[in-house]
Amino acid sequence: MLKLEPRAKPSTWMSWLSPVMAVALTMLCGVVLFASVGRDPLASLAVFFLDPIKDVHGWSEVGVKVAPLLMISVGLAISFRANVFNIGAEGQFVLGAIAAGAVILHFDDDTNGGAGFIALALIAGMAGGGLWAAIVAWLRDRYNANEILVSLMLVYVAELLLSYLVHGVLMDPDGFSFPQSKLFSSGFLLPIILPGTRLHLGLVLALLAALLAWVYLAKSFSGFKLQVGGMAPRAALYAGFSSRRSLWISMTVSGALAGLAGACEVMGPIGQLTPSVSPGYGFAAIIVAFVGRLHPIGVIFASFIMALFYIGGELAQSRLGMPSAITGVFQGILLFSLLACDVLIHNKLSWRK
Repeated sequence: MLKLEPRAKPSTWMSWLSPVMAVALTMLCGVVLFASVGRDPLASLAVFFLDPIKDVHGWSEVGVKVAPLLMISVGLAISFRANVFNIGAEGQFVLGAIAAGAVILHFDDDTNGGAGFIALALIAGMAGGGLWAAIVAWLRDRYNANEILVSLMLVYVAELLLSYLVHGVLMDPDGFSFPQSKLFSSGFLLPIILPGTRLHLGLVLALLAALLAWVYLAKSFSGFKLQVGGMAPRAALYAGFSSRRSLWISMTVSGALAGLAGACEVMGPIGQLTPSVSPGYGFAAIIVAFVGRLHPIGVIFASFIMALFYIGGELAQSRLGMPSAITGVFQGILLFSLLACDVLIHNKLSWRK
């Protein structure tokens, strides 16, 4: 019979192979899922995973989804490496969208926009997300509040604040009382980087964020101190590294990147503020960060897989008649598959009679 035995030391090879195994296991579970509801398993799996990338338009739509997922997950990777568990990226995403939208709506009637105003709105989005995360850092630093619970609860505060604003001061006066802001002028929207598609500058910013995060974590002394504080707090304390500094840096950077993702979303494919500016990117990015092994380059590939889930889920709804929850189901399967495969990092299978 097969039994699990502890390894003498964690397997580095299995640490990187585990996400690949988790994706394969997710696809296998997808076959069972589609077969159980009377669909052709292989054809349905092709609709879910292959049809989204069969042409240039499909690749561009996946890229639109990759941009926010990558930005948020890069920030979460930094935060989690510092042993600071920011679970409220969804709320920071929403605050970034609110801040950027408010700046655009303030200037939209008086100017035609341009590069300077686009940059100002993006900075406002980063500031909004960073300040929302700073609330969590302050409560953890000052009162030792649990950042998991605080950041999660602030998600719902942010969503209610957005709903309040689009039903009130930011509502389009000519929108027949629909809860949404007016459409942003073209001068305030992110440039399209692939003509004829919706792929915008946000993808470039996300890739740049991943590169800078890798340089910070792998090449800078500040990044080294942050990671030591997360992996070995007592060793960091003995070396004189500040845990408070790591907390504030990791939380505010994570929040700022989530806020930047929110700003790019309302300045890109949405083009206005609505009561729901995110289909759950902030929570999905948590899975992305762990599938990418908390590595800024690894999360690029993990973001691509999660973006496929979003586009594939939409195609499964329209072509296969599947419910809208299909995307969340695959996300959950991926998470549990990853947790199961991660057992093999510290343990190995052995055959015993």
